[in-house]
Amino acid sequence: MKIEKNTIVSLRYKLTDAQNNVIEEPDSPMVYLHGGYEGTFPKIESLLDGQDIGYEATIQLEPNEAFGEYDPELLKIEPRARFPEPLEVGMQFEGVPDAEPQSEESSSASDDADDEPLIYTVTDVADNQVVLDGNHPLAGMALRFWVQVEDVRAATEEEIENRHPEGGENFTFGMPNDDGDDDEEDFLEKALGLQNQAPRTLH
Repeated sequence: MKIEKNTIVSLRYKLTDAQNNVIEEPDSPMVYLHGGYEGTFPKIESLLDGQDIGYEATIQLEPNEAFGEYDPELLKIEPRARFPEPLEVGMQFEGVPDAEPQSEESSSASDDADDEPLIYTVTDVADNQVVLDGNHPLAGMALRFWVQVEDVRAATEEEIENRHPEGGENFTFGMPNDDGDDDEEDFLEKALGLQNQAPRTLH
């Protein structure tokens, strides 16, 4: 069966930077719903469209085709008192806990992102201040993906309606689930839609 819209694709992949340093090479495949459901990057979908089981290729994604350019405006400094204990570098928060309403100036940059709350990663903790970065950990990087198609099957009506494979978490493309303590690798796994286990049936 060939990859086309509304097929479930199991994809083995290795992710490296432009200098071929391995960023991630998971043991289990990424499973996603093909056909513009934001299950993976559009450039990868285009590459895989019409391909069959066993197809493999390497493709480079520029920052604007992957996690975007690095935006210095997404760096914030917040009072330490707003954050829970313990607080460590690498923790993540959706927005800023108990943040007061932003002034007009500081909120203008985020107006166009109202539909998706930003995930901030703690990059530095001082005595009374916390540095937060709203950029994805891989923002600004050119990425190379080696991909190999392991399996292709037709999606069920329920999977098409839910826009993701059965047994897979419903995730926001490019963002982790909001459990606040992912490390960078988990962040990337969720961003790519990778499931840590084989898809389960719910019967």
